[in-house]
Amino acid sequence: MKGFKDFVMRGNLVELAVAFIIGAAFAAVVTAFTKIIIELVTKAGGAKNFDDFKPGGLVSVGPFLTALFAFLLMAFVVYFFVVKPYEMAKARFAQAEEVDAAPDENVILLREIRDALTRRA
Repeated sequence: MKGFKDFVMRGNLVELAVAFIIGAAFAAVVTAFTKIIIELVTKAGGAKNFDDFKPGGLVSVGPFLTALFAFLLMAFVVYFFVVKPYEMAKARFAQAEEVDAAPDENVILLREIRDALTRRA
């Protein structure tokens, strides 16, 4: 049981479980948003939905169009509401860390003394 306990309590496994749960909840929100947008687009076009679309009556491409539109809309939402804000926050914090990473005046002075001593020797 100790091995199982160690496996379950690993940081990566717990983080992965949390990410999976949050991802599933986020997917439900994005799916609901996608359904609303698809309904608006299809009603604006005068159709009930894309599923009834058959160009020339040959092949029903409606389900494919619905899936394609839903994918593109989900990708748009994820990119502009998750990826872009994350990148902006990451860049902002990286700049703050660079400013904080500037060496102290004492460190600079000690480095100059060290360099002068090595040149002299």
